[in-house]
Amino acid sequence: MRPSGRAADMMRNIEMVPGIAAHAEGSCLVKFGQTHVLVTASLDEKVPPFLKGRGEGWVTAEYGMLPRATHSRVPREAARGRQSGRTQEIQRLIGRSLRAVTDMKALGERQYTIDCDVLQADGGTRTAAISGAWVALRLALDRLHAEQPFASDPLPRQVAAVSCGVWEGTVVLDLDYAEDSTAATDGNFVLTSDGGIAEVQATAEKEPFDEELFLRMLRLARIGCGQIFAAQLAACGR
Repeated sequence: MRPSGRAADMMRNIEMVPGIAAHAEGSCLVKFGQTHVLVTASLDEKVPPFLKGRGEGWVTAEYGMLPRATHSRVPREAARGRQSGRTQEIQRLIGRSLRAVTDMKALGERQYTIDCDVLQADGGTRTAAISGAWVALRLALDRLHAEQPFASDPLPRQVAAVSCGVWEGTVVLDLDYAEDSTAATDGNFVLTSDGGIAEVQATAEKEPFDEELFLRMLRLARIGCGQIFAAQLAACGR
């Protein structure tokens, strides 16, 4: 029995609250069980210097955890004067995941910055952030489209992410902290709504895993992301 009482192929409760931040072009409060992440999308009508004049847009992301998102207080990274390697790695992952489903030509010369702030952490903060980020970006683009219609949709596909791993000898979906902290294998799967794989991060914490175990995790990830895709569309009113 998993610590949460869930079946091996069962997600935590998924909740996505759109429009949570009044001043952002798009926003979403995403909850995977007790993991809660506030995501906002902000529009900038210019692009980074390396894209200037190319007629293409850009999507980037920033990620952070509030000091009491975890059981004990963690000092703000701003107070330490630098970001941790973990923070940099996660925000780059979020940015890559969104760019994998964004048509930069259709977006035009503008940039969206996605801010992901972890309010409460119980495992899977990066996967929740990616899944909520798509909603925030979708809402921001819909808002812009209502004012300046796009010739084609800059966000033609969905992207979502979920963790899978091996806990107590069983392949399980959507690990919470109790499972993630003791898992023999831990993986994060970033999948697209048309069946594509945007990125996979998988690590053997103990014994190396084989191809069959990897495929079992991937199959569970597809089940989980299917549920996330449905929740994303519902949050966007689609």
